[in-house]
Amino acid sequence: MKVTRGDLVKLALEGRFDVIVHGCNCQCVMGAGIAKTIKQTVPEAYKADLATLKGSRGKLGSISAATVTRGGRHITVVNGYTQFHWRGAGVLVDYDAVRAVMAEVKTRFGGCRFGYPKIGTGLAKGDWSVIAEIIDLELAGEDHTLVEFTP
Repeated sequence: MKVTRGDLVKLALEGRFDVIVHGCNCQCVMGAGIAKTIKQTVPEAYKADLATLKGSRGKLGSISAATVTRGGRHITVVNGYTQFHWRGAGVLVDYDAVRAVMAEVKTRFGGCRFGYPKIGTGLAKGDWSVIAEIIDLELAGEDHTLVEFTP
């Protein structure tokens, strides 16, 4: 895993990544964190989220995606369903769902340059050391970068 600092969405729009992956809940909201930024900047990704079944636990571990062209560049935004909801105490991220999402990302988009935030840590309260290990294992051999947010 490579690590850089910056704004994941801006870096993707500048051509740094072919695919960006972020964690979503299963409620079709995208109302906070990086999901909200993606919803505002790449509304096609939110439309892909809305095409899934709202509130379905069956979405955990699956993805929806939208490929867009911005500034002559093709960028795919992957909504990875890594948590069921955003409310309540305790860890909300589902580690098995993170594993399944990353495995699907590699299967569908292998060979691309991937960027992602600290999926499952902020609002979902997950342990980054656990999640980072999952990502490294599932994206082994791929060009993937953690983007630590700085404005």
